[in-house]
Amino acid sequence: MLKDFKKFILRGNVVDLAVAVVIGAAFSAIVTALVKDLVTPLIAAVAGEHDFSALYFTINNSRFMYGDFINAVISFLLIAAVVFFLIVQPVNKLVALGNRNKKSDDPTTKKCPQCLSEIPLEASRCAFCTSKIS
Repeated sequence: MLKDFKKFILRGNVVDLAVAVVIGAAFSAIVTALVKDLVTPLIAAVAGEHDFSALYFTINNSRFMYGDFINAVISFLLIAAVVFFLIVQPVNKLVALGNRNKKSDDPTTKKCPQCLSEIPLEASRCAFCTSKIS
């Protein structure tokens, strides 16, 4: 049983997933700090107030802190915008630049001269009509 557990833990995808989670958490801290320390104060300088946590309403002596919800929504939108504009867009442009010089994909199939079915380039016999391909 321990051998199976060791085999499971040391499989590539489990280790890759663990590394991705750790890197994701560290990256999340960086993006959160960027939004909290730079973007939110910038918006507060323009709009006036950046902390809505004190906003609430009361019904039958129950407090509904809708200000915290507003803060959470604004933080989410700011983090999503920062990730999209500072990470996703530049990476997509770099990938597009890298792919622009690549040749179009070479064909991987050809037509059988007897039945005109699509067969792999390396095939020596047609899978459909079994004729020999030279």
